[in-house]
Amino acid sequence: MPWAGAGIIAISLLTGCENIDQNTLMQSGGQAFVAATLSDSQVKTLSAESCAQMDQKAQIAPAGSPYAQRLNTVAAALGDNIAGTPADYKVYLTKDVNAWAMANGCIRIYSGLMDLMTDNEVEAVVGHEMGHVALGHSRKAMQLAYATTAARTAATSVGGVTAALSQSQLGELGQALVGAQFSQRQESEADDYSFDLLKKRHIDPQGLVTSFEKLASLEKGQGGGMFDSHPTSEARAQHIRDRIAAGR
Repeated sequence: MPWAGAGIIAISLLTGCENIDQNTLMQSGGQAFVAATLSDSQVKTLSAESCAQMDQKAQIAPAGSPYAQRLNTVAAALGDNIAGTPADYKVYLTKDVNAWAMANGCIRIYSGLMDLMTDNEVEAVVGHEMGHVALGHSRKAMQLAYATTAARTAATSVGGVTAALSQSQLGELGQALVGAQFSQRQESEADDYSFDLLKKRHIDPQGLVTSFEKLASLEKGQGGGMFDSHPTSEARAQHIRDRIAAGR
Protein backbone atom coordinates (compact mmCIF):
# COMPACT_ATOMS: atom_id res chain seq x y z
CA MET A 1 0.00 0.00 0.00
CA PRO A 2 1.34 3.51 -0.83
CA TRP A 3 1.95 5.15 2.52
CA ALA A 4 2.10 8.66 1.16
CA GLY A 5 -1.71 8.50 1.15
CA ALA A 6 -2.02 7.96 4.91
CA GLY A 7 -3.18 11.56 5.44
CA ILE A 8 -6.02 11.07 2.97
CA ILE A 9 -7.07 7.88 4.75
CA ALA A 10 -7.06 9.64 8.12
CA ILE A 11 -9.08 12.64 6.94
CA SER A 12 -11.68 10.48 5.19
CA LEU A 13 -12.33 8.64 8.44
CA LEU A 14 -13.25 11.93 10.09
CA THR A 15 -15.40 13.63 7.46
CA GLY A 16 -18.55 11.80 8.57
CA CYS A 17 -18.34 13.20 12.12
CA GLU A 18 -20.41 16.38 12.33
CA ASN A 19 -19.02 17.60 15.66
CA ILE A 20 -15.32 17.68 14.69
CA ASP A 21 -14.07 21.16 13.85
CA GLN A 22 -11.44 22.19 11.32
CA ASN A 23 -8.68 22.38 13.94
CA THR A 24 -9.32 18.78 14.93
CA LEU A 25 -9.39 17.75 11.29
CA MET A 26 -6.07 19.43 10.58
CA GLN A 27 -4.63 17.96 13.76
CA SER A 28 -5.62 14.46 12.69
CA GLY A 29 -4.34 14.95 9.16
CA GLY A 30 -1.04 16.14 10.60
CA GLN A 31 -0.85 13.13 12.88
CA ALA A 32 -1.48 10.87 9.89
CA PHE A 33 1.48 12.50 8.17
CA VAL A 34 3.55 11.75 11.28
CA ALA A 35 2.35 8.14 11.07
CA ALA A 36 3.47 7.86 7.46
CA THR A 37 6.93 9.09 8.37
CA LEU A 38 7.50 7.19 11.62
CA SER A 39 11.11 6.12 12.01
CA ASP A 40 12.10 2.51 12.62
CA SER A 41 12.78 3.29 16.28
CA GLN A 42 9.38 4.95 16.69
CA VAL A 43 7.61 2.01 15.07
CA LYS A 44 9.47 -0.37 17.39
CA THR A 45 8.50 1.75 20.40
CA LEU A 46 4.84 1.69 19.40
CA SER A 47 5.06 -2.04 18.74
CA ALA A 48 6.65 -2.71 22.12
CA GLU A 49 3.95 -0.71 23.93
CA SER A 50 1.17 -2.36 21.93
CA CYS A 51 2.57 -5.83 22.50
CA ALA A 52 2.84 -5.14 26.24
CA GLN A 53 -0.85 -4.20 26.31
CA MET A 54 -1.75 -7.37 24.43
CA ASP A 55 0.28 -9.41 26.92
CA GLN A 56 -1.54 -7.84 29.87
CA LYS A 57 -4.88 -9.01 28.51
CA ALA A 58 -3.71 -12.48 27.51
CA GLN A 59 -3.11 -15.63 29.51
CA ILE A 60 0.55 -16.43 28.86
CA ALA A 61 1.84 -19.99 29.15
CA PRO A 62 4.14 -20.25 32.21
CA ALA A 63 7.79 -21.15 31.69
CA GLY A 64 7.42 -24.76 32.76
CA SER A 65 4.31 -25.57 30.73
CA PRO A 66 4.39 -27.98 27.78
CA TYR A 67 3.48 -25.12 25.43
CA ALA A 68 6.38 -22.97 26.62
CA GLN A 69 8.75 -25.91 26.37
CA ARG A 70 7.64 -26.60 22.81
CA LEU A 71 8.06 -22.94 21.91
CA ASN A 72 11.55 -22.97 23.40
CA THR A 73 12.38 -25.77 20.97
CA VAL A 74 10.99 -23.75 18.06
CA ALA A 75 12.83 -20.62 19.19
CA ALA A 76 16.12 -22.49 19.46
CA ALA A 77 15.64 -23.79 15.92
CA LEU A 78 14.74 -20.41 14.37
CA GLY A 79 17.16 -18.20 16.29
CA ASP A 80 16.96 -15.29 18.69
CA ASN A 81 16.66 -12.39 16.24
CA ILE A 82 14.75 -11.22 13.19
CA ALA A 83 17.12 -9.53 10.76
CA GLY A 84 19.04 -8.05 13.69
CA THR A 85 16.03 -7.33 15.93
CA PRO A 86 15.96 -9.48 19.12
CA ALA A 87 13.09 -11.96 19.09
CA ASP A 88 10.74 -12.31 22.07
CA TYR A 89 8.68 -15.51 21.99
CA LYS A 90 5.57 -16.21 24.10
CA VAL A 91 2.53 -18.52 23.93
CA TYR A 92 -1.01 -17.22 24.48
CA LEU A 93 -3.29 -19.81 26.03
CA THR A 94 -6.35 -19.65 23.79
CA LYS A 95 -8.17 -22.04 21.48
CA ASP A 96 -7.81 -19.61 18.58
CA VAL A 97 -5.53 -20.69 15.73
CA ASN A 98 -3.21 -17.75 15.19
CA ALA A 99 0.32 -16.40 15.35
CA TRP A 100 1.75 -12.93 14.80
CA ALA A 101 4.86 -10.82 15.17
CA MET A 102 5.48 -7.09 15.52
CA ALA A 103 8.29 -4.86 14.34
CA ASN A 104 10.01 -4.89 17.75
CA GLY A 105 10.53 -8.67 17.57
CA CYS A 106 7.48 -9.57 19.66
CA ILE A 107 6.37 -13.07 18.50
CA ARG A 108 3.18 -14.58 19.89
CA ILE A 109 1.90 -18.07 19.17
CA TYR A 110 -1.56 -19.23 20.21
CA SER A 111 -1.89 -22.58 21.93
CA GLY A 112 -4.75 -23.45 19.57
CA LEU A 113 -2.30 -23.32 16.68
CA MET A 114 0.21 -25.44 18.59
CA ASP A 115 -2.51 -28.01 19.29
CA LEU A 116 -3.21 -28.22 15.57
CA MET A 117 0.36 -28.35 14.31
CA THR A 118 3.61 -30.22 14.76
CA ASP A 119 6.76 -28.42 15.88
CA ASN A 120 8.00 -28.36 12.27
CA GLU A 121 4.75 -26.73 11.14
CA VAL A 122 4.93 -24.19 13.99
CA GLU A 123 8.49 -23.38 12.89
CA ALA A 124 7.22 -22.75 9.37
CA VAL A 125 4.36 -20.51 10.53
CA VAL A 126 6.62 -18.53 12.86
CA GLY A 127 9.15 -18.17 10.05
CA HIS A 128 6.38 -16.65 7.95
CA GLU A 129 5.50 -14.15 10.68
CA MET A 130 9.19 -13.29 11.10
CA GLY A 131 9.24 -12.63 7.37
CA HIS A 132 6.62 -9.91 7.72
CA VAL A 133 8.88 -8.20 10.25
CA ALA A 134 12.14 -8.65 8.35
CA LEU A 135 10.64 -7.46 5.07
CA GLY A 136 9.08 -4.32 6.55
CA HIS A 137 5.46 -5.42 6.23
CA SER A 138 4.83 -5.12 9.98
CA ARG A 139 6.34 -1.64 9.98
CA LYS A 140 3.90 -0.51 7.30
CA ALA A 141 0.98 -2.14 9.12
CA MET A 142 1.87 -0.18 12.27
CA GLN A 143 2.00 3.06 10.28
CA LEU A 144 -1.51 2.46 8.96
CA ALA A 145 -2.87 1.39 12.36
CA TYR A 146 -1.36 4.46 14.00
CA ALA A 147 -2.75 6.79 11.32
CA THR A 148 -6.22 5.28 11.76
CA THR A 149 -6.13 5.56 15.55
CA ALA A 150 -4.83 9.13 15.40
CA ALA A 151 -7.57 10.11 12.98
CA ARG A 152 -10.41 8.68 15.06
CA THR A 153 -9.17 10.03 18.40
CA ALA A 154 -7.57 13.28 17.16
CA ALA A 155 -4.46 12.34 19.13
CA THR A 156 -1.41 14.57 19.05
CA SER A 157 2.20 13.49 19.21
CA VAL A 158 3.34 15.88 21.94
CA GLY A 159 5.90 14.05 24.08
CA GLY A 160 6.47 11.30 21.55
CA VAL A 161 4.44 8.81 19.55
CA THR A 162 3.28 6.78 22.56
CA ALA A 163 2.78 9.63 25.03
CA ALA A 164 -0.41 10.82 23.32
CA LEU A 165 -2.06 7.39 23.25
CA SER A 166 -3.94 5.88 26.17
CA GLN A 167 -3.35 2.33 27.32
CA SER A 168 -6.56 1.25 25.62
CA GLN A 169 -5.49 2.93 22.38
CA LEU A 170 -2.14 1.14 22.49
CA GLY A 171 -4.03 -2.11 22.99
CA GLU A 172 -6.24 -1.17 20.07
CA LEU A 173 -3.14 -0.71 17.92
CA GLY A 174 -2.08 -4.23 18.87
CA GLN A 175 -5.47 -5.65 17.94
CA ALA A 176 -5.31 -3.84 14.60
CA LEU A 177 -1.91 -5.35 13.87
CA VAL A 178 -3.05 -8.84 14.84
CA GLY A 179 -5.97 -8.51 12.43
CA ALA A 180 -3.97 -6.81 9.68
CA GLN A 181 -4.50 -8.16 6.18
CA PHE A 182 -1.35 -8.24 4.11
CA SER A 183 -1.34 -8.06 0.34
CA GLN A 184 -0.91 -11.07 -1.93
CA ARG A 185 2.64 -9.97 -2.69
CA GLN A 186 3.49 -9.54 0.99
CA GLU A 187 2.09 -12.95 1.91
CA SER A 188 4.05 -14.60 -0.89
CA GLU A 189 7.22 -12.80 0.14
CA ALA A 190 6.77 -13.92 3.75
CA ASP A 191 6.23 -17.51 2.58
CA ASP A 192 9.48 -17.39 0.64
CA TYR A 193 11.27 -15.79 3.59
CA SER A 194 10.13 -18.65 5.80
CA PHE A 195 11.26 -21.22 3.24
CA ASP A 196 14.70 -19.60 2.96
CA LEU A 197 15.02 -19.27 6.74
CA LEU A 198 14.13 -22.91 7.29
CA LYS A 199 16.68 -24.01 4.71
CA LYS A 200 19.33 -21.73 6.22
CA ARG A 201 18.67 -23.13 9.69
CA HIS A 202 18.69 -26.74 8.36
CA ILE A 203 14.99 -27.22 9.14
CA ASP A 204 12.73 -29.33 6.92
CA PRO A 205 10.65 -26.88 4.79
CA GLN A 206 7.94 -29.54 4.41
CA GLY A 207 6.34 -27.99 7.48
CA LEU A 208 5.31 -25.04 5.32
CA VAL A 209 3.41 -27.34 2.98
CA THR A 210 1.61 -29.29 5.69
CA SER A 211 0.80 -26.18 7.74
CA PHE A 212 -0.87 -24.61 4.71
CA GLU A 213 -2.74 -27.86 4.07
CA LYS A 214 -4.11 -27.79 7.61
CA LEU A 215 -5.06 -24.13 7.30
CA ALA A 216 -6.78 -24.88 4.00
CA SER A 217 -8.91 -27.49 5.77
CA LEU A 218 -9.85 -24.93 8.42
CA GLU A 219 -10.77 -22.38 5.77
CA LYS A 220 -13.08 -24.86 4.05
CA GLY A 221 -14.79 -25.74 7.31
CA GLN A 222 -15.01 -22.26 8.83
CA GLY A 223 -14.90 -19.88 5.90
CA GLY A 224 -11.60 -18.29 6.87
CA GLY A 225 -8.44 -18.62 8.91
CA MET A 226 -5.30 -16.87 10.05
CA PHE A 227 -4.10 -16.78 6.44
CA ASP A 228 -7.43 -15.66 5.04
CA SER A 229 -5.99 -13.73 2.09
CA HIS A 230 -4.90 -14.30 -1.48
CA PRO A 231 -3.31 -16.50 -2.68
CA THR A 232 -5.21 -19.36 -1.08
CA SER A 233 -3.55 -21.76 1.31
CA GLU A 234 -3.75 -24.50 -1.35
CA ALA A 235 -1.87 -22.33 -3.86
CA ARG A 236 0.71 -21.40 -1.26
CA ALA A 237 1.29 -25.02 -0.36
CA GLN A 238 1.83 -25.82 -4.05
CA HIS A 239 4.32 -22.97 -4.41
CA ILE A 240 6.42 -24.43 -1.60
CA ARG A 241 6.14 -27.94 -3.07
CA ASP A 242 7.49 -26.51 -6.32
CA ARG A 243 10.41 -24.88 -4.52
CA ILE A 244 11.21 -28.09 -2.65
CA ALA A 245 11.10 -30.06 -5.90
CA ALA A 246 13.37 -27.53 -7.58
CA GLY A 247 15.79 -27.69 -4.68
CA ARG A 248 15.86 -23.94 -4.19
